[in-house]
Amino acid sequence: MKFSEKYKFATIALGGLFLCLTAVNTGCQVSVGGQTLPSSYYHHDDIQYFPKGPEFKLQKQAAALKAARAEQESRR
Repeated sequence: MKFSEKYKFATIALGGLFLCLTAVNTGCQVSVGGQTLPSSYYHHDDIQYFPKGPEFKLQKQAAALKAARAEQESRR
C-alpha cells in the first residue's frame, strides 16, 4: 500500500516538473499592433539593421510639385 502511494506522489511530481520545463522552454512569438515580440529563441535570430533614412520620405515628390508650381507661375 505504501509503495503505490509513493509511486503516485513521484509520478505527480515528475509530471509537474515536466510541465514546468515544457512551459519554460516553449517559445511564443506574438504580433501585437504590427510589432513582433520576441520568442525564447531571440538570441539566435539574425540581426536586422535598418539605416536611418530621410526625415521627409516624399522629398522627390515635393521637389517636383514645387518645380511644377514655379513653372506654372512663370508662364502666367
